Amino acid sequence: MSNDETTPGPRASRRAAKPRKRRRGLKITLGVLLVLLLATGGTLYWLYSQLDGNIKGVDINKALGEDRPEKLPTSGQNLLVLGSDSRAGAENKELGGGGSVSGARSDTAMVVHIPEGRSKAVAVSIPRDTLVTRPECVKDDGSTVAGKERVMFNSVYAQVGPACVVKTVEKMSGVRVDHYLEINFAGFKDLVDAIGGVTVDVPQDIDDKASGLHLTAGPQKLDGTESLAYVRTRHGIGDGSDLGRIGLQQQFLMALLSEVKSQDLLGSPTNSYKIAKSATKSLTTDSGLASLTSLAEFARSMNGVDPASMETIMLPVAYDKIDPNRVIASEPQSGRLWKAIREDTTIPEDAKKSPATGG
Repeated sequence: MSNDETTPGPRASRRAAKPRKRRRGLKITLGVLLVLLLATGGTLYWLYSQLDGNIKGVDINKALGEDRPEKLPTSGQNLLVLGSDSRAGAENKELGGGGSVSGARSDTAMVVHIPEGRSKAVAVSIPRDTLVTRPECVKDDGSTVAGKERVMFNSVYAQVGPACVVKTVEKMSGVRVDHYLEINFAGFKDLVDAIGGVTVDVPQDIDDKASGLHLTAGPQKLDGTESLAYVRTRHGIGDGSDLGRIGLQQQFLMALLSEVKSQDLLGSPTNSYKIAKSATKSLTTDSGLASLTSLAEFARSMNGVDPASMETIMLPVAYDKIDPNRVIASEPQSGRLWKAIREDTTIPEDAKKSPATGG
């Protein structure tokens, strides 16, 4: 069980319980959301130069060299989106429960595939507890880290850095990653607060003593700290594993997008600037997207993508036979899933089914 849960103050619900509303194929990833947020601020182009300095860039191509999957001419665009729980800085330490956990981990990871033509998109969530083979990687200081088998996916970020996470994903999937987007937890909190909170339909009562999150099933409006606890809770949902909360993350991010769309950002330059500032100050991208101009251009190229048609799939995994607290990619499902993404073809229904569900 992870000991890095957020510790917001308890929140007692005043709402009556309602049945869970199922949402299939109506989900969005945080990384794509950030890009879309920047696109909605197109009328504030004159402010871009003031916000450019907020975005940190990572030269993924230089770090990985030529040992990468081939980029197929009709394979669309692939983004690796990470939500990191960095403990750097006082604000992130406070969100992490008093700073008891050092370093940083990739708490949320999604491969977002935007097919050729960009009329729809799919996101594959990689559970953080998945055991993977980490390839040999080069750290920022130029030193080489040997490859290793059976390491937790979310540990790669902490041990070697974002470029190695990209390389690990490419090795396990055979999918060429075109762009990298990362937001830390403090930025996530500030983004939610900047839009005035997000209303989610809590699927079941949550009583997570580890994080202090207490919610009753039904519609709840969450502020930034509560939202962060909601997407990170493990003890309050399912079997207590990472798998159970992936559904909450997907559901919350859809609600977040709906909230943004419901606000008149174009009619409110002040709100647009405040949201863009919150989104960018904790944003790290690959060097090709490390400016508001580049992000806006990429967002405009995605104008044909309907967020309501986006589908999020959890990578099919099975419980590890040696350590039941960990999971491994399940075959042949995961292989079929990655093959469909590589070739930009329809994902077979059986490739979306996971033996381990976290229920």
